[in-house]
This record gives sequence, C-alpha cells and structure tokens, in this order.
Amino acid sequence: MILWATAGVAVLGLLVTLEVVARRRLGAPEPMGQQILEAVFAPKPGPLYGGLALMMVVLTWRQRFLAAGLAVGIDAVLLVVRWAVGVEVDDGSFFGSGALWVMLGYAIVAVTRRTGPERVLLLKGVGLGLLLVAGRKTGDTWLLITAKTRPLVLDPYLAAADHALGDPSWLVGRLVRATDPISTHLLGWVYAQLAVAAVVVALYQLRNVAAERRFPRHHLVRTFLVIGLLGPGIYMLFPVVGPVFAYGPGASGTGGVEWAVADLWPDALPSISAPHPVPYDGITPRNCMPSLHTAWSVAIFIHTRQSPRPMRFAGTFWLVATLTATLGFGYHYGTDLIAGVVFALTIEAALRSLDRGWDRAGIQFVAYGTVVFAALLVSYRCLPVEMGERPWVFGPLLLLVTASVIHGYLRLTRLWDPEAAPARRPEPQPELV
Repeated sequence: MILWATAGVAVLGLLVTLEVVARRRLGAPEPMGQQILEAVFAPKPGPLYGGLALMMVVLTWRQRFLAAGLAVGIDAVLLVVRWAVGVEVDDGSFFGSGALWVMLGYAIVAVTRRTGPERVLLLKGVGLGLLLVAGRKTGDTWLLITAKTRPLVLDPYLAAADHALGDPSWLVGRLVRATDPISTHLLGWVYAQLAVAAVVVALYQLRNVAAERRFPRHHLVRTFLVIGLLGPGIYMLFPVVGPVFAYGPGASGTGGVEWAVADLWPDALPSISAPHPVPYDGITPRNCMPSLHTAWSVAIFIHTRQSPRPMRFAGTFWLVATLTATLGFGYHYGTDLIAGVVFALTIEAALRSLDRGWDRAGIQFVAYGTVVFAALLVSYRCLPVEMGERPWVFGPLLLLVTASVIHGYLRLTRLWDPEAAPARRPEPQPELV
C-alpha cells in the first residue's frame, strides 16, 4: 500500500505540473483537461478501450460483459447526439468516451460500494486503466515540451557515432524503400500498434487476477510505465529528432527539408566532421535518445518468454519488426537502439529486484547497466568523431558492451529462476523370488 500510495502521489504531482506548464508556458491544450472534455466530445484515437480492458481484469465475467456493454452503449448514444448537433470529427474517431465513463463509474463504485480488500483491488484495476489513458495524454504534452524547450538538437553527434555501426538506418531505409509498399504497410502497422501488443500481453499476464483476487508481483504494465516515466527525462538531456528529420524530408515527405542539416537520408551518408548542435523547429519532438519503442518492444519480448508458443513467437516478431521499423523509417539511429536495449534491461532488473528484495546480484547488475547506459551517452557526446573514424574498433566495442548487458541479465534471471531439474527415473528393483 505504501508503494501504491507513493506512486499515486508521484503521478498526481507530474500531472499537475504538466497541466500548469501546458497552460501557462506552452499555450497548449492541457492533457487532463482535454481528457475530461473527451468524456463528452469525440476523443482522439487512443487507448481508452485498452485501459478499460486492463481495468476489467479485476472483474468477474458477468461484470466484464456488463462494463463492455455499457461502454459501447454510451458511445452509441454520444455518437447519435454528436451527429444530431452537427459535431464534426476531424480524426475519424467516434468511440472511447464510453470506456472513460465506465472506468470513472467503477472508481465511484469502489469508493462507495466496496470495502476492505475488494475496494483496494477494484481501485488498483481502475488506476491501471486510467494510467494507460493518462500516459498517452501526458506523453504528447511532454513531447511538445521537448520541442519548445530544446531548440538545438544533437543529431550530428549521433550521425557521426553511427558510422561505427555501419549507418544501419541508411541501410535499412534503402531496404524498406526497395520493398515498398508491403514492408511500409506491415512495419507501419507494427510500429503504430505497440500499445495494443502490450495490452494483449498484459491481459494474458493478468488473466487470473479476478480469480485470485490479487495482482501478480511483477507484470508488463509496471515496466512499460517506468520506461515511459524515466525515458522522456533523458530526451531533455540528449535532444535528437532522428535521421529522417535531421538528414531527410521529415516524416511527411516534405515538411522538414528547410530544417534539415542536409537532404541525404537514406540515399547518401553524412560526412564525418566536427559535430555541433543544430537548430530545429519548435514542433518535432526530440524523442530519439534512447529509443523507447526499442525499450518497450524489448520489454514485450521479455514478458512473453514464459508464455505459450504463439505468444513467444509474437513477442519475437514484434521486437524484430519494431527494430526494423525504427531504422527503416528513419526515426532512430543505431546508437539509439543500443541505448534502448540497455535501458530496458536495467529497468526490468531493477523492478524485479524491488519485488524480490535487493540482493547482491541484482544490485551489481543494475549498477552495471546504469554505468553502461551513462557511458554510452557520454561517448556519443564526447567521442563521436573518433567512433566514426574507427568503426572496426568502436563498432565491435559497442556491440560487445551491449552483449555483456544482455548476458548479465540472462545470468541474473537464471539465478533468480533456476530451471527445475528433471526428476530422476527410479531404478527398477529386482524381483523377489
């Protein structure tokens, strides 16, 4: 309860801060204010029904059908009302308000009609669903903050350091272009539906909550939330927009040319020269370092390892496809992906250590992962030219350091969860005559 209360206070403080900054400093829509308006007006596309699905893990099957029916019914009524009063929906999203109403309704039920452990369990379920919803809104606001407060970006540093890895974004970008439109449609769908994949895995992990009346000690949602909480803070320390923006036409195909250092991606490689911060527009998020799409897909991969074979296959596919998309669409450099892997494994180990109780092995690995991540950021900032000019030294070194973190995580998990030794078959006893 102390942990949940602390997390609640921290999230509430963050939401209030973002509300004030968005309104007074940026002149942008407030995340929670907009969410409240979407209880009546047409909501933007987002994980409202995903949040409802997470909340329903604490309900019985009868209550789940009731909650889903209420949400769809409310949305149907609101759709008719909006149509009757002539409300236009620019983004084509008509549904979602009903899910928000049902989650808020169950919060009221928990406070007024439940007591003891039942109240706590239902409030945890509602909080889980609302956190997913709030995370989307606050994330959008934070990305706008990075664009408004960091006018200079450090892309030339990562472009130089990326030579050590063979400029993977340029290589994969050309491969994706050569296999268009099949590759672009498939990878675009995978990249955009990462939250849906996470909800599916989380629902599988939380499938027994209603029967056992308690949450498992560790699950994917916790890792997702912590990655989303800590990662954007690093954006402020290392603002980067990505190859397609800094060295290409931008995601829209034309919008970023006037701000680009040069229009090169993915046809020609940038030269290695003395890098320096460059100005960029006040709209594009500085959300490359580390790659949180990579970190989240690594988390999905990890949390599907103990699942049935189809889910293990899906977790592997999502990881490979997400890595391909982040590079092939020019959203990230290879150096971003390496940092994202180290970031995800360190957070996952820290959360599991928090549940198990901190032991020597857990403390050592989390410290090692933190040092490696910090060393990567420092090397990208201070040694990019040396890395780019000596790819046969720094390229294998980067891969070796990342592999050491992966190996350390595997050793740690084997130490925590040793595989059961197969039972010895009893030796046949001689028959007595």
